[in-house]
Amino acid sequence: MEDNWTQREASSPFAVVLLAAGKGTRMKSSLPKVMHSLGGQPMVSHILRTVETMSPDRIVVVIGPEMEDVAAAVAPHVTVVQTEQLGTGHAVIQARSALNDFKGDIVVLFADTPLITADTILALLSACANENSTSVAVLGFRLEDPTGYGRLFYDVNGELEKIIEDQDATESEREITLCNSGAMVFKSGVLFGLLDNIGNDNAKGEYYLTDVVAHVRVNGGKCSVLEADVRELQGINSRSDLAQAEAIMQTRLRERALAGGVTLLDPSTTWMCVDTRLGRDVVVGPNVFFGPGVVIGDAVEIRAFCHLEGVCVAAGAIIGPFARLRPGARVGEGARIGNFVEIKSADVESGAKVNHLAYIGDARVGKDANIGAGTITCNYDGFSKHHTDIGSGAFIGSNAALVAPVSIGDRAIVGAGSVVTEDVEDDALVVARADQKSLRGGASRWRKRHLTDQS
Repeated sequence: MEDNWTQREASSPFAVVLLAAGKGTRMKSSLPKVMHSLGGQPMVSHILRTVETMSPDRIVVVIGPEMEDVAAAVAPHVTVVQTEQLGTGHAVIQARSALNDFKGDIVVLFADTPLITADTILALLSACANENSTSVAVLGFRLEDPTGYGRLFYDVNGELEKIIEDQDATESEREITLCNSGAMVFKSGVLFGLLDNIGNDNAKGEYYLTDVVAHVRVNGGKCSVLEADVRELQGINSRSDLAQAEAIMQTRLRERALAGGVTLLDPSTTWMCVDTRLGRDVVVGPNVFFGPGVVIGDAVEIRAFCHLEGVCVAAGAIIGPFARLRPGARVGEGARIGNFVEIKSADVESGAKVNHLAYIGDARVGKDANIGAGTITCNYDGFSKHHTDIGSGAFIGSNAALVAPVSIGDRAIVGAGSVVTEDVEDDALVVARADQKSLRGGASRWRKRHLTDQS
């Protein structure tokens, strides 16, 4: 997978118009289509990040009415609103006011095609720049079943003559397998003049951006085509499309991890986000989920069936199996987080061990401390969260309940089964539980009484 943070630059000035106004009715969702998650981030964020690595001179995002969440997601880039859904050509015209004084080439991209790479966009820019007679360059791809996609139609000389939308194509034209991705580059100064001349005499009664190709050809101009990998150009219009795109994204992320020195014991069951950062010599077991905001240091072992989100794990730590690290968890160097342990908003310092069936929330676990099985920090009183501080080298016995706010001193020992409600000094041993009582013969009397009641 290409590194989304690697800077690339085009040879001449260019701007990007990103179309993100689609309602996505086939998604059957109240959420705008481009805000649906892909690799742990809204799909619009992916294509924006890709474009940003290319250092364009301007980025203009076309959104629909009442899409404040989309505007917030693309900030600080300029947004313009397409108040009526009158087609892709009409959508691009909305960007005119933001680009009237711009002299460079203009790239039109679609936010629901988030897998396109910077290298492909740069190649499309080059395809337009390298031919003096080319006014428009179109990005295409081939499909065995192109149903639903516009077709790229060549003339007898093998040059792009027009783009035919699927709804307007004849039966023979529908047999064409070269499809339009939607991505186009327009040479400086031609875009809005072309759009002023298109009409809406088509099956949908819309103003198609694709109609500019026919106008260029009628006026003696040339339109070039660049073919790209279909895996980059899959549009997302339904939940099924989203699932397919996610599969492609996960493959890219796994390949990036493997190339970076990570061992994935069962790659197909590892789920990552685009911002997942894994150090060298990390070993990831089967069925591990990385949510947003995870940073893993070198030589960390993450065992099977762990769930991590919003966490930082230092070098040499061991996590899992079956551990859950929630946002705000920070695990120190060489620390151990074991099976069925949950950590939330807590620092587990270097060498500390939380090995079994424990909950540590809103807390600090000091260096080399040992937390026994079944221990919990009681951090919530029904109204507010409170902090628990466990000192370095402390030992907390099994099934202890530490009722926050409370502090356990360095090297202190808390006996198993204790409910600790007051601070414990350094080096102290505390047992906070009721005295054990033994009633001789009590078990026999208890059984006799219950057997009599049942009869």
